[in-house]
Amino acid sequence: MDLSHPAPANEALLPLLLALLTGLSDGVAGWLVLGPPARRWSPSPRYLLAFASGVLLAVVFLDVLPELDLRANAGFLALGFFAFYALEKGLMLHACGEAECEVHTLSPVTMAGMALDNVLDGVGIAVAFAWDPLLGGMVALAVAAHEVPQGMASAAILDQAGWSRRRILAALGGAGALYPVGALLAGVLPPSFWEPALAFVAGDLLYIGAGDLLPEAHRRFNLRVLLALFFGVGFVVLLGRLLGS
Repeated sequence: MDLSHPAPANEALLPLLLALLTGLSDGVAGWLVLGPPARRWSPSPRYLLAFASGVLLAVVFLDVLPELDLRANAGFLALGFFAFYALEKGLMLHACGEAECEVHTLSPVTMAGMALDNVLDGVGIAVAFAWDPLLGGMVALAVAAHEVPQGMASAAILDQAGWSRRRILAALGGAGALYPVGALLAGVLPPSFWEPALAFVAGDLLYIGAGDLLPEAHRRFNLRVLLALFFGVGFVVLLGRLLGS
């Protein structure tokens, strides 16, 4: 790709719109959990986690990494992986599939970590879109796949903490609004930094898929968890074929 020619000005709003649509996954996930009891969607969380992990790992291995010069950007890939390991373990709420989720409170520090995660994901979506619009769509898909189980976990924990339905949905909506904020911030990155930024985001997604979602899905393993994982991988492969990636 020729990095010396950024996208035309009339395309500048497209990654912003894509980030905004991705951010809706937070609110939708909360709505699914907090709807009237008779209408609540309550699939087994571990299958959602396994499916989301398959989507993230497939996007990283099949879509993002093939675009990178790994010899030149291995350090950024590793930095993204270990930075999000530190965030998830030290600050952030993570998606969990069982009642014994390790994090049951949302402190201001935890909320700040979640906000930073969403902003950086928004940057990643916009940078990937600038690199290749189809790649931007695949990265947005990976982010949304992760946010659905995390949004459901957040909504359930806040509900148990006594938050009102309106307050929870407002909080999740505010979290989702940070994706377009990240997309706007990506506009200050020079084209020469798109590839390192993309490598950093790949490290982030790799950790979330392999180090966060998958271990949670396997807390109570059965064959359907494995099938859900490969269904997520197959979904990405099929979508890529249909879209001509």
